[in-house]
Amino acid sequence: MSVPEKALSVPALSKRELEVVLTWLTSVSKREVGKLLGVSEDTVRTHIARVRGKYMSVGRPASTKSDLMLRLMQDGFFDHRNA
Repeated sequence: MSVPEKALSVPALSKRELEVVLTWLTSVSKREVGKLLGVSEDTVRTHIARVRGKYMSVGRPASTKSDLMLRLMQDGFFDHRNA
């Protein structure tokens, strides 16, 4: 019997990690996110990798942009209607 998604752990994401990842989900590129937030493209990549790692650590991998968006929606961090 499988465990419903909501019963699984929600990773602890920092405010900055969320800001970067949510901006990336609604942007064209990591470069654009970097310009918008005043950070390098490498910093954007680092934040995305950390968020993915945190989801992996709680057994909820998010290897694609779509997977990550779904996880954030499931956990109430992202509302596609407001994007």
